[in-house]
Amino acid sequence: MDFNGIKSKTPLFIGVSPPTAKYYLDILEETFIVRQLLPFYPNIKKRIVKSPKVYLRDSGLLHTLFSIGSKEELLGHPVAGHSWEGFAIEQIVNILSKKFNPYFYRTSAGAEVDLVIVKGDKPVLCVEIKLSLSPLPTQGFFNAMNDLNCKEGIIVYPGDDAYSIKHNVKVIPVMKLSNYLHS
Repeated sequence: MDFNGIKSKTPLFIGVSPPTAKYYLDILEETFIVRQLLPFYPNIKKRIVKSPKVYLRDSGLLHTLFSIGSKEELLGHPVAGHSWEGFAIEQIVNILSKKFNPYFYRTSAGAEVDLVIVKGDKPVLCVEIKLSLSPLPTQGFFNAMNDLNCKEGIIVYPGDDAYSIKHNVKVIPVMKLSNYLHS
């Protein structure tokens, strides 16, 4: 890596203080390179993960950084799930009205949801993102829905058909998100 004329094999954030790393991340966010998804922590007495999740907003850039040149290479790469999650989050956030805010939720006890859509201070939709043609939510997803008292959940996947898993949990193809979120 060549940074300001200094050649280094060390990634940029290694060896810098946490405030400096946060400063760099903030710059990357303000220039629309990354999205920092903040945690949602309601007033519950659980150990909540409080650091943000960071996604590259352009999945093509992510694939280039990992030298992934084809769909087959991507699907065999450990970053595939994270890439899909970041892509789906971008699609959802870009569809949402400004009255909704995106967060994630995770506890040390294993309750987790990839995306919590919040209106005001009330969670209205829990979203799990799966890179599978036969996605199934984990128990952690249902625990998170219960913790957050969220009445509705969806699983976003790369398939074609929308269907229900439970009365309040639906599987939605990423290509049909706009129709679902605007209905």
